[in-house]
Amino acid sequence: MAYTTVDDGSAHFQAAIWTGSSGTDTITFDGNSDLQLDFLWTKARNASYSNAWMDTSRITSGDYLPLFSDTTGVEQTTYDSELQSITSDGFTVGTQPHAGNNGTNYVGMAWKANGGTVANDTNGDITTSVQANQTAGFSIATYTGNGGSNQTLGHGLGAEPDIVIFKDRDSTSAWRIFVRLLGASKFLNLDTGDAAQTSTNIFPSHSSTTIGVEQNDVMNKNSSKHIMYSFRSIQGYSKIGAYKGNSNSDGAFIYTGFKPAWLMIKNISATQSWWYFDNKRTGAYNGADVRLRADRDSSESTGSRVDFLSNGFKWRDGDNAWNYQGNDFIYIAIAEHPFVSSKGVPVTAR
Repeated sequence: MAYTTVDDGSAHFQAAIWTGSSGTDTITFDGNSDLQLDFLWTKARNASYSNAWMDTSRITSGDYLPLFSDTTGVEQTTYDSELQSITSDGFTVGTQPHAGNNGTNYVGMAWKANGGTVANDTNGDITTSVQANQTAGFSIATYTGNGGSNQTLGHGLGAEPDIVIFKDRDSTSAWRIFVRLLGASKFLNLDTGDAAQTSTNIFPSHSSTTIGVEQNDVMNKNSSKHIMYSFRSIQGYSKIGAYKGNSNSDGAFIYTGFKPAWLMIKNISATQSWWYFDNKRTGAYNGADVRLRADRDSSESTGSRVDFLSNGFKWRDGDNAWNYQGNDFIYIAIAEHPFVSSKGVPVTAR
């Protein structure tokens, strides 16, 4: 039986929901632990506004500048007051549409890195500015591309990453994704629903200190500012994995070793969206029946259901997007509660 190394996931990740008003709004997390965030992902639930990504590694003149995961656009300067400030256990948003429009309902997902404190990582060919939370398997790194071939970048995780998400901040370009399970010649794009694509040796290397990228204008455009978000599985807290669909309303069941607080999945065999679910927008019992898409600005959908169980998640329909017979899927899951604590004691059922 797998023990966790993180007894309280809320110290590293939390989700929150709120409704925008005519002024600023301060949102306070409700988890067991305080969380001072470093990466905030917001999405309007009942309006077609983009998925906005903001973090403490990209502050310009005091402003948290968003990137939109459902577009190929550059770092935004127009929407510079979506996130106004970060508190010791929450955040304050303004009145702009991606986080605080009056009467609009929102969800926000927040990760802790290193409190905004960055350090130069010289392990790779290109120096990166990194803040890492190795305990929770998450890091943010910024760098300036040099246009070279097969360049390596330090990620700061201290172990091999399972997923790395890249974006050129200065140029119109795709969100490119490395998935270790897919190997060196496969990639995904976050801003589209495309199936996994092939490009020979697009990620020529990956190690406990660096990830290698081929020369291209997405991940290493000369003189462009770039960002990469890196994740790795942490036993009992997070799981990045794969499964095959079975088109069954009684499955597939995917073991994670914990009860999820947040889940994102992608059908890599077909053109389907990046769907995400969380424990703040759930339906009855353990079912999460409200979902959003990372690659679309559309409002949330309801109906189909995934059960968040004490040791994993289980699909309750055979939809092509997450449980189609014979298709391959990848997922990222973050824990609400571990199945077994770090002391080997099963957690109380919830």
